[in-house]
Amino acid sequence: MDISNRGVDDESKLASRNYIRWDAEGVEKIPENEEEDINAVAEMINAMQKAQWNHHRHAYSGTHARTQGVVKGKFIVHDVLPKHLKQSMFDHGAEYPVVCRYSSEPGDPGLDDRIPQPRGFAMKVFNVEGDFLPGGVGIPTQDIEFNSTPALDLANAKTTREIIDLRIKYGNNQPELYKRLEARPDTDLQKFRDTVRNTHLESTRQYSQTAFRFGDFVAKYCLVPSSETQKKLYEETVKPDQHDSDILSKWLQNFHREHDAEYLLQFQLCENLEDQPVEYAGKVWDPEKYPWQTVATLVVPKQDSFDWELKNFWEDQIRVDPWHGLKTLQPMGSPNRLRRIVYPASSALRRKMNARPEVNVKTMAELPGPIPAALNHFLTVN
Repeated sequence: MDISNRGVDDESKLASRNYIRWDAEGVEKIPENEEEDINAVAEMINAMQKAQWNHHRHAYSGTHARTQGVVKGKFIVHDVLPKHLKQSMFDHGAEYPVVCRYSSEPGDPGLDDRIPQPRGFAMKVFNVEGDFLPGGVGIPTQDIEFNSTPALDLANAKTTREIIDLRIKYGNNQPELYKRLEARPDTDLQKFRDTVRNTHLESTRQYSQTAFRFGDFVAKYCLVPSSETQKKLYEETVKPDQHDSDILSKWLQNFHREHDAEYLLQFQLCENLEDQPVEYAGKVWDPEKYPWQTVATLVVPKQDSFDWELKNFWEDQIRVDPWHGLKTLQPMGSPNRLRRIVYPASSALRRKMNARPEVNVKTMAELPGPIPAALNHFLTVN
């Protein structure tokens, strides 16, 4: 729901609400044994990667292993925003080069597109200035990642450890897996991933799922397809008896060959920690109570969305990590503290097994593959 700039009254009401500061007491509460849970998850993710290597003789990331497309674009921060939205890199109008990847969320790169599962989207925004988190010092990028479900089934470190363990043991036997999931209090959350709508990725809304610092405040974010062409594709769903196993990447290629894409980046600010938990990402923050507010636009011009060199470079040498970015956009809550450990561990094993170094790309010019003419101004050296 895009509610930004609808009118002065709406803007005034949203600006006067009591948003919770990121450093307020009780926003983050680290439970006992979390570090143990996180380390156990890192070991399990590495075990899953080794299993995929044995099958493919190539290592992939522990999640979001299947690339559906990689595109280049521009990220435009709106220059007229109310004061409460002028936070972090959004405190002034600006335009940034960006590279984005569409993916399927599970850790199997061979996953059939006809199987409904959450889909992912990730952005690496270049030319960012400011005070960076320790993991991103010297790398002037803001990494932003999304998932197509608003709630995260791996809702905190403890849940992640339990669910990954079940998937490793029973992932190839759904009846047995479901038997154990149905004994859990969060069974609906855990089974939801198998019932997601399997639709065209250009029409798919994407969510941060977890909470982040947003300058002075705490927020979640989402990415909303905004062109009329993209919106119409929402009705285009995958039909297992009619489509090929790689239909999602084919649809993306066909779309990006003929059309520009446009998305709105929206933030949902935290006002009530009971209703909007930061530590537990399995609960959706009600958008009727806590509206989404637009701060930026992502524009992707026409291009080949499946350039082989760029696709392989991303999979083998790039890492998108929400801890690579500004301190004022710091990841928050248990799932993000887990990512701070698990992502580097997953990346390190992948580089070792594939004998490929990690490359911290700092500019769009360092990426392989052609750059659309509409983005050539980003290559100008001042």
